[in-house]
Amino acid sequence: MTVKHDKDKQQFTLDIQGEEARVDYQLRDGTMYLTYSEVPYHLRGKGYGKQLVEQTFEQLTKEGYRAKAVCSYIRAVARRSEKWSNIIE
Repeated sequence: MTVKHDKDKQQFTLDIQGEEARVDYQLRDGTMYLTYSEVPYHLRGKGYGKQLVEQTFEQLTKEGYRAKAVCSYIRAVARRSEKWSNIIE
């Protein structure tokens, strides 16, 4: 499973067993404000949310963006690893 970046919809998506998990963002002044994350209800608690968020971080890093975590879950994932401290505020 690999995250996909849909710039038109301003979201990163991850296909999980035919269903879509997503991170929504708003782009302002070259910074991505990561506003929302969602995993389908019946797939929660299995680590997919963390996988989605970390792959989102990796993808936005590859694309040269910096980001601010607005969503509390995204912020929690970012704080758990020093790896993201220079990229995610």
